[in-house]
Amino acid sequence: MASPFYLWQASRLHCHPLSCQRPPRRRVLACVLAGALWALALPVTATEPIPGHSLESIRTWVLEHNPELRAMGLETQAAEARILPAGALPDPMASMGFRGLDPDRPWRTVGAEREINYAVRQRFPLWGKRDLARTAASQDAVAIGLDRVTATRGLLSDAEAAYARYWHADQAIDVLDRRIALLRQIEEIAGVRYALGRAAQQDAIRAQVEQTTLQRERIERLAAKQEAAATLNAVLGRRSDAPLAAPDEAPHLAVRSASLAEALDAADTHPAVRSQQARAEAARTNVVLQRRNRFPDITVGVGAMQLGNGIQSTELMLEVEIPFQQRARRERERESRLLEEAALARRDATLRAVEERGASAWSQWTSARERRQLIQNTLLPQADATWQSALASYQVGEVDFGTLLEALNEWQGADLARVDALRDELLGAAAVRAIEGDIR
Repeated sequence: MASPFYLWQASRLHCHPLSCQRPPRRRVLACVLAGALWALALPVTATEPIPGHSLESIRTWVLEHNPELRAMGLETQAAEARILPAGALPDPMASMGFRGLDPDRPWRTVGAEREINYAVRQRFPLWGKRDLARTAASQDAVAIGLDRVTATRGLLSDAEAAYARYWHADQAIDVLDRRIALLRQIEEIAGVRYALGRAAQQDAIRAQVEQTTLQRERIERLAAKQEAAATLNAVLGRRSDAPLAAPDEAPHLAVRSASLAEALDAADTHPAVRSQQARAEAARTNVVLQRRNRFPDITVGVGAMQLGNGIQSTELMLEVEIPFQQRARRERERESRLLEEAALARRDATLRAVEERGASAWSQWTSARERRQLIQNTLLPQADATWQSALASYQVGEVDFGTLLEALNEWQGADLARVDALRDELLGAAAVRAIEGDIR
């Protein structure tokens, strides 16, 4: 009779086929855990916001996700971390020396007892050098922080301009679609008049040719929209083919300055100018620091001499630097003065560049605004009235098809010119806002 242990081993070796194919418990737990993590991550991915529906969503995305701003923020923190070490004392020096060693056997002393000298030295910069170094590092950190503010203004201005082009491409395509739909309507009218013998077949053919021309222009506008979307994604720090939401409404970019002179008044406080000013102040501080280096620093040390197992004597040391390399010091002072003059010249150049950009942006904004107002308030109503009159006259045979087509082109062309002028106005407003400092 077989033992129970033998029967148990036999049952393990000759198990049922279905039971032998069961996966291990660890694999089942791993699959369950992976499924749970995927289920938790799915809602987060599904609810991730897509920018583009409004200008505010673009601004928010730039401030929160742009990698350039994130990198400059880390550089600003790194510059701030350099302030404390700049004015810190240098690390002390510790030394240990052995005296009375046997030249033939340096690991042993000549006498019976070994003499050991211990010393600790600390260098102390005097004459306010540590405070000056700390001040210069602080001014450099301020300059780097202002560089980040300048980059923020520039990126927000670029994002607003790219969004204006993205919105404009949609509006231009809508105008072309309305124009194509009107051409189809007048093509039908021309076909009816041709069937009644009141118009030539050429009218319907001309309408078809005009539609083909507009379809070609529509393809070009679609390409401009894709280019604007790629540019906008680049400013946002996203892939060029990342999806963007359709704009809900026309972007609104308010300019708070009442005149060009008022807009240029903000040039002196522009962060780019203030950054160069901070660098000039850091260079001036460094000039003072180099002059202070003419005066020597001191080093204080304490020591003890051990003989055998006891301390035989102690010592106090005072060391003074000898300002012997005067030529090298004079060249360092000259270098610091030249860097200060260069920083001041660069500040003036930056101020002139900011004023030039402000004047150019203001001219672009005011010109486009006046052009848009003229088209919207005067030309567009006139062209609309001309179109309505030409359509009514063509239906009764008082004007030819060429006159009707010309009236349609003038009307819808004026609408497209209005959209183009609004785009130029928004681009100019974005550039003016970058000078004013409105980054909200």
